[in-house]
Amino acid sequence: MSEAPLVLVTGAAGYVGSHLVNQLLAQGYRVRAAVRTPHRAEDVRQTTTGDVEFAYADLTSDDGWADAVAGTDVVMHVASPFPAENPRDDDEVIAPARDGTLRVLRHARDAGCRRVVMTSSFAAVGYSPSTEQRWTERDWTDPADENTAYIRSKAIAEQAAWDFVNREGGALELTTIVPTGIFGPTLGPHLSTSVQIVRSILKGDPLPAGQYFGVVDVRDVADAHVRAMTTEDAAGERFLVVADEPAVTFAELARIVGREAHDDVQGNRPQISNAKAKRILGWQPRPLDETIRDTVTSLEELGLV
Repeated sequence: MSEAPLVLVTGAAGYVGSHLVNQLLAQGYRVRAAVRTPHRAEDVRQTTTGDVEFAYADLTSDDGWADAVAGTDVVMHVASPFPAENPRDDDEVIAPARDGTLRVLRHARDAGCRRVVMTSSFAAVGYSPSTEQRWTERDWTDPADENTAYIRSKAIAEQAAWDFVNREGGALELTTIVPTGIFGPTLGPHLSTSVQIVRSILKGDPLPAGQYFGVVDVRDVADAHVRAMTTEDAAGERFLVVADEPAVTFAELARIVGREAHDDVQGNRPQISNAKAKRILGWQPRPLDETIRDTVTSLEELGLV
C-alpha cells in the first residue's frame, strides 16, 4: 500500500489553517505545517488532532522553503498578512502578500509539486464599483481603486499568482479559493477579526459601521480547499465560497445571537454566487444560522466571553 500524499499547509496556526489541517488529517493525508517559529508550531499542536510535521519558513525570505515543499503533492497556501490597523506604507502589507505568494509558487514548481491551492478573499473580487452588486469569479477588484492596503493586497497577490503560473509555472496547477467573511467555531484563543466581531456582539459592544457582507463557515472553507485539491477540473479555476443566504449586516448577525440591533445600511444588498463551487467541487455550505451559533458555542466553551 502506497504512502498517503503529503500536503504542505502555510498559515497552519491560523483560523482557516487549523481547520484545514484537521480535515486533512481526518481524511488520511500526511500534513506538514510551514510556520515561522517553534512558538507557532506549538499553536498548531494545540489546535490539531493528529501527527503534523513542521517546517520553518517565513514568507519574507527564501530560507527554509525548499525543505518545506520537498516531497509534497499539494501546497495549501493559506498564510497572508492581516494588519491590525492600516499601515503607514501600503507596501508593508502588499509586498509580503504578493512576494510571499510568488515565493511559495516558485518553490512548489521547482519541487515538482502537483498543485497549489491558494486562499484568496472576496477582497480580490468585490471592492470595485458595480451598479448591479452581483459578483462571480469573473469579477476582480481593481488594485488601482482607493481601498485599504489589505484589500488591495489580496487582489494583487491573487493576480500575481495567476500571472506567474500562466507565464512560468510549468506543470504546476493553481486553484484559488475566494471566501467572503469567514465565521464559525474557533479552535484556539487567537481570534480572527470576524470571530472578534461575534465576541464583541455578545459583550454588548457597539456594532461596527453598517455594511453588507457575505458569510461562509470556516469548516466549509477548509472543505473547499480539500475538494479543490482532489477535483481534477478545479485546476486553473477560482471559486467563490459563500453561504446560500444573502449578504447580511452586523445588526442581522446580532439578532441571530439574540441581541436587539437596528440596521443603518444604505444601498442594495449584494448577490454573491457560489454556483461554480457547487457545480465543479460538489461543495455545499452550512446554513448561516448554524455557523453563527457554532461561533458563539466555541467562544463559550473556550471561556472567551
